[in-house]
Amino acid sequence: MEILWVLIALVMLGAVLLPVLRRRRGAVGLVPPGHPDAADPANYGFALQEELDIRMPGPDQDLLDVLDVVQRTQDHRAAQQLLAGTPAEGEQRWQRVQAFAGAASLELAQRPGGVSETPGGQWLRVWRSEAPKDAGGAAVHAEFLVQQAWRTAAPGSDEFRIIMEEAKAACGEAALSAPGDPVPYIVELSVARGLGYSQQEFEQVWLKILDRAPAHMGAHLAALHYWCEKWHGSRQQAYDFAEAAAARAPQGSLLAAMPLFAVFEHLPEVNLVSGFYQSEVVSRAIHGALHAVHSARPDDPMLAHVRHMLIFFLVRAERWAEAMNQLIHVDGHVGALPWTLSPDPAAEFAVYRALAVAGYEANGGSPATLPH
Repeated sequence: MEILWVLIALVMLGAVLLPVLRRRRGAVGLVPPGHPDAADPANYGFALQEELDIRMPGPDQDLLDVLDVVQRTQDHRAAQQLLAGTPAEGEQRWQRVQAFAGAASLELAQRPGGVSETPGGQWLRVWRSEAPKDAGGAAVHAEFLVQQAWRTAAPGSDEFRIIMEEAKAACGEAALSAPGDPVPYIVELSVARGLGYSQQEFEQVWLKILDRAPAHMGAHLAALHYWCEKWHGSRQQAYDFAEAAAARAPQGSLLAAMPLFAVFEHLPEVNLVSGFYQSEVVSRAIHGALHAVHSARPDDPMLAHVRHMLIFFLVRAERWAEAMNQLIHVDGHVGALPWTLSPDPAAEFAVYRALAVAGYEANGGSPATLPH
């Protein structure tokens, strides 16, 4: 375990360790670049670090194609059509709303505009002005404001509160545009966290989501943040929320993985206990997430989110073969927790992937023994 913590510390310093990981039976260590014992993720067909897509957790080619058109032409209509054809109650609509909002926010950060320059994300402004009653545009605008608040202002500051209040109003407009759509209320969960809704106020928003999409995994993950110790709840409240969701999860639902996300949200900043990731609490949460993954539909849009979180925990628990079995399903995309918390998600993911490869080979694994 000691080398694992050394590597994690190096990640935080921005080091790239892929070329120097080696595999030796029973151990994972460091060797100079080019050493014959260096573990090479490319041997498993994994993507190069620079090829990893940080925009989303898994493939959504329709979304990628539309994002390309919108950003290249600055014409919102392809995005409007895609969202209009995406079922309101499903996970995919929420993910696509987040993606469009994130694209507009990043464009604005890159091109804030000026006297002679059009600001980035102009296509979203045009979308809202030309189709003010369009439910998709209203939801994207609300989520855009939420992302702007978290991206550009310090929580608790006047600027942050002003943007969040604007986002709250936008959520209300979006909800009026599509009464049966849970997405505006899911967006408001982040507003509730930012503005510090009382627990009673939060529950009122949450009940509206449960009325529309009671098994929505994305909504549960958004709500979990509110109940965490670092925001407006406690460790116990977060665990209770996650375990209740898992207990009522219908067959095939990924809600059974919620306790693993609750554990992640309450990891100690510094943990020197070597057996922590083999502890009963963590092992039970991993078991629930693995069961959820095995039971879920292969096309469940939230499946990649759970697999990415499992990779994090399985590597830290030194369960190398199980980590490799998750990697083969998601490699190539890293736009998910826990990697997105890093300034360089691709580098963070790549180190954990290299650790999985090195540990797998140190215990007799090889590309030939890995099932696909």
